[in-house]
Amino acid sequence: MTAVSFAAALAFAALAMSGAMALAAIIERSSGNSGWIDVVWTFGLGLTGVLGALLPFGDGPIARRALVAGLALAWALRLGLHIARRTRGITQDPRYARLKQDWGAQANIRMVQLLQMQALASIPLALGMILAAHSPSPALTWRDAAATVIFLVGIVGGGIADAQLRAFTRSGKTGLCDQGLWGWSRHPNYFFECVLWCSYAVIAPATSYPWGWLALLAPASITLLLVWISGIPPLEEHMLAKHGAAYRAYQARTSALLPLPPGKVKP
Repeated sequence: MTAVSFAAALAFAALAMSGAMALAAIIERSSGNSGWIDVVWTFGLGLTGVLGALLPFGDGPIARRALVAGLALAWALRLGLHIARRTRGITQDPRYARLKQDWGAQANIRMVQLLQMQALASIPLALGMILAAHSPSPALTWRDAAATVIFLVGIVGGGIADAQLRAFTRSGKTGLCDQGLWGWSRHPNYFFECVLWCSYAVIAPATSYPWGWLALLAPASITLLLVWISGIPPLEEHMLAKHGAAYRAYQARTSALLPLPPGKVKP
């Protein structure tokens, strides 16, 4: 991948995600349900990864480009359909609802601005997939196999965590779900999401491919977003407001992200 090709890939990722989040803003405003934002983001990012893998940005063999496109598609379908199913049963995502309430009369324009910021933050993720697809080693290697295993651990683990939470909700039980993976981590779905994105950082780096090392930004970015910005902090604030002391007790005995045996958690 030449400097020109890298610039083209970067521009493609930026424009594709900006367009996806502009569409998300339109759908959110017309439907009145902010839950659709994450659905559009997931499918938008997945499609960007698929197209970026298949477009001729570099010299990656067709087998690797097809592999990465398949991984991106599988991720988007699994997560996107899960979020869409959940969104059909709600009227608002509590994280976005809180922001809209705080913004008042400026809610519409502030939402557009926020979603474009999300598009900007998504560029390292899209670029990670593209750089992995175009890693130039002539054939699939052990790194491709290892990355596929890592991806499968992430996507299967995330699916199990989501299924356990869905089953708890459907059971009619009240209170907190602290069963299965949720007894080992307060956010096991986020943990496995972080694992999944490591797969691209395993494929891309190569001594003859300096651009590939930038794929390390993909798992770093998703971890930053989920742990410190748009994932755990607003969700835990919502859960504390909803469950109070019960959630504080859950925090005290359950790891925030990394699955660990239940017990006293260090502050």
